[in-house]
Amino acid sequence: MLSNFKINLKNIRKAMNKENIVENDISTHESEDVNEVANENNNIIEDEITSESYELIINDLKQKNEELQEKFLRLFSEFDNYKRRTAKEKMDIMNIAGENIIKSLINILDDFERAEKSINSSANIEAVMEGLNLITNKFKDFLSQNGVEPINSIGMPLDTDMHEAITQSPAPSEDMKGKVINEVQKGYLMNGKVIRFSKVIIGN
Repeated sequence: MLSNFKINLKNIRKAMNKENIVENDISTHESEDVNEVANENNNIIEDEITSESYELIINDLKQKNEELQEKFLRLFSEFDNYKRRTAKEKMDIMNIAGENIIKSLINILDDFERAEKSINSSANIEAVMEGLNLITNKFKDFLSQNGVEPINSIGMPLDTDMHEAITQSPAPSEDMKGKVINEVQKGYLMNGKVIRFSKVIIGN
């Protein structure tokens, strides 16, 4: 009977071990299932977060793009207005400068007209010549005030940047060979730039 009890006890232990193994297997499977479900949920959440993030980024980029376009159009409009304004101001300055020049020339013309009347009515030639000299000097001063200066040519070596040699003539002296001995038409500089070449005769 004791032996039967031992056998039963052994069978009970085996049964309990099997039950523990089954329970462990069940726990393991349940744990794996729980982990798998958790991973799937995490993936779903990550996908949702990623999708929402992309949408937020895209919307943010669209908004920034619209802001940049508005800023560009505003700057372009301001620059276009600036160009028009500066062009108008430049034109106004040129017109004012032109008006001032014309006014000065009109004043000199008035002097010439008065001199012409004096020539016709005066017998004093010296007084008339003095008046003409005053007008000439006044006109030269006007040119000088506007940056216009005559080119000094007589006795200078030929300079093709300023002189236009129209002919040659025997030089009055040896040292005048290759130099300007006569000036047919005076040349002028304006602010250092040649606006009319001097027409000259060169000694040979």
